[in-house]
Amino acid sequence: MTTFDLRSVKTRSGDQYRTGLDVELESLVLGGQEYRPEPDPTPAELTVTRASSGTVFELDFRVALRGPCFRCLADAELSLSLHVREYQAAKPGADEELRTEYLVDDKLDLSAWARDAVALALPDKILCRPDCAGLCPVCGKDLNIEPHEHVEEDSDPRWAALQALRDER
Repeated sequence: MTTFDLRSVKTRSGDQYRTGLDVELESLVLGGQEYRPEPDPTPAELTVTRASSGTVFELDFRVALRGPCFRCLADAELSLSLHVREYQAAKPGADEELRTEYLVDDKLDLSAWARDAVALALPDKILCRPDCAGLCPVCGKDLNIEPHEHVEEDSDPRWAALQALRDER
């Protein structure tokens, strides 16, 4: 877990502090499949901007997730370039929108923040390529390698009456 101690930053209102650091990211599990972040740890740039009303935190990083394709289970890679921002008011009171959940006792939890940012940036499906055909639902072969169709077998004679009704339309 990567944290950043804000006590080490000596800034006043209007000042900005930038630093490069490596953030440890956990693997994500989606649909029972594991997606590993690369590189691990991930190089990132943290910017802390002090204002009279609070502090703005910005994190910039690039990461690739590697794991199985959602359709054909071949190796897939998703590259993400992220710029995320959080705000912590000087006196947030009871208002949850004025505080960041990643700041506890002047320590900013960069690993949790980066993991949540990656999770929010994910598409519906991670694919090996945009036009992935997936696996055949009948035989399970990879349709990207061996495109094919199956001949429809004779239907069960018990469904003949329903088939006749459908054919009348």
